Amino acid sequence: MPQEYKDIKEQRLKDYQNWSTKPPELIVIGGGITGAGIALDASLRGIKTLLIEKSDFASGTSSKSTKLIHGGLRYLKQLEFGLVKETGLERAITHRNIPHLIHPEKMLLPISKDGEFNFWSATLAIGLYDRLAKVLKKDRKRNFNKQRTLREEPLLKPQMVQSSIQYSEYRTDDARLTIEIIKSAVALGASALNYAQFESFEYVDRKIVGVNIYDKILDRNQTVKTQQVVSATGPWVDDIRRLDDSLNNKSLHLTKGVHIVLPKAKLPISSAIYFDDFKGRMIFAIPRGEVSYIGTTDTNYKADKDQVSCNIEDASYLINACNHMFDIPTLKIQDIISHWAGLRPLIHEKGKGPSELSRKDEIFESPTGLISIAGGKLTGYRKMARRVIKTVQKKHPKLSQARGKSRKHRLHKNPFKNYASFLRFKKSMLEKYALTVISEKTILHLCDTYGATAKDIIESSLQKSHQDSIHNIIEAELMHCFAHEMVLFPEDYFIRRSSRLYFDIFFMQKHLAFILDLFADYYQWTPAIKEEQTNHCLSLLEEGLKFTKINP
Repeated sequence: MPQEYKDIKEQRLKDYQNWSTKPPELIVIGGGITGAGIALDASLRGIKTLLIEKSDFASGTSSKSTKLIHGGLRYLKQLEFGLVKETGLERAITHRNIPHLIHPEKMLLPISKDGEFNFWSATLAIGLYDRLAKVLKKDRKRNFNKQRTLREEPLLKPQMVQSSIQYSEYRTDDARLTIEIIKSAVALGASALNYAQFESFEYVDRKIVGVNIYDKILDRNQTVKTQQVVSATGPWVDDIRRLDDSLNNKSLHLTKGVHIVLPKAKLPISSAIYFDDFKGRMIFAIPRGEVSYIGTTDTNYKADKDQVSCNIEDASYLINACNHMFDIPTLKIQDIISHWAGLRPLIHEKGKGPSELSRKDEIFESPTGLISIAGGKLTGYRKMARRVIKTVQKKHPKLSQARGKSRKHRLHKNPFKNYASFLRFKKSMLEKYALTVISEKTILHLCDTYGATAKDIIESSLQKSHQDSIHNIIEAELMHCFAHEMVLFPEDYFIRRSSRLYFDIFFMQKHLAFILDLFADYYQWTPAIKEEQTNHCLSLLEEGLKFTKINP
């Protein structure tokens, strides 16, 4: 056996061998937030589950959202009361179950002449939003006049503002939330494979009895039998249904959503803003550390689902919207230092445009036994998973019929009691390591990313002896990711474990060579693999920084 990834390969071979005699009861295709939630819900009920993902976990839509746990205020205009109520209530549940990843965020909605909301419609909508989501009294909406609005956010253009409403949402890291859910499922007995691509189904009498997998790490095909297959593949749901010959009169309508990232100095907003583009859409501007990010667009998409990108039209639209709303030196497209683009797998409705389509999820059942789920929102992942597993249980009465337990299941092995205890932890970490070479920025990044595990990473770093102290932290962080977070390639770390590519791209640029050396040493890369991965990382940097290089 080749030496690269030797331990990973040996473990996978053992797993496939075990599954040949004791197959999983459920196979979930798709390692995004929906598939992760299904695997967790099933595992909590005692259903033996295997989750497979063709790339890295959360590599599709689930790392490319607006990174908010929110009810979807604008969906009230579409009379989606049930959706808003469900996702609104789910915000508090997810916040309780993993406090270090779900941060309370005050959102300011400026009221402008000719905007999507006038004062009375916004007051009514947000008041209803608060009631549907059972928002605590202290966090309910507050109405501000023009003067108070400009004190809250001095960067708003005075001529654009009549008043505003402040309300409560939550900010998250979508990819890390997905990873933590998968880790929690694995701790309960589930198996999860990234870089394991679904190829086809195995049938007996036109009923699915297994799947054929191309394992990219082993570079070989494997067949795994099972009682039930669920496709939670987001934008690829119709592709899987087509392979199963089970497409019906309902299909997906894909729309593209783009976000851009600016240095905080270019858009130094003091809180999150939900503002008009005055073309029928609303846009978020959200501060995060040393950057602010803006999104999103909503345009039809029919190109390659594996090559979704932010183009100059997308970026210009968001830059122009900011210039229209904020009293700042004119933003230029060259100010964009990173960006991301993802796809929304919505259910097609004839005659409706992208922004009019429902965000409701829907379950499809095939005569072959395949269950597929599409649509939905990041915030509603837990309820979506619950509906899928109840469907599975109904079809298979011999499987565990245990009731769901995800509502109160904490998602981290060392969870915080509540958000206040997380804030106390962060404060104690800053105090404890104040006199060390570890910067405040690094400590906060580790706490917000890994929760209580940040302490273990920092303590491990203090035992290392690199001349550059930040290399000690990087090595300790990566060793944790290798051992506990299924990181196989640098992209997994830069995008979906640390979000460095999006929110700290110059860190990635500065320390890339050192990080590549760590990967090469740990996984015993050949020179050819290292060259391939180096070129791939350089292409990620080039893509992320591409707008900075456009000639004015």
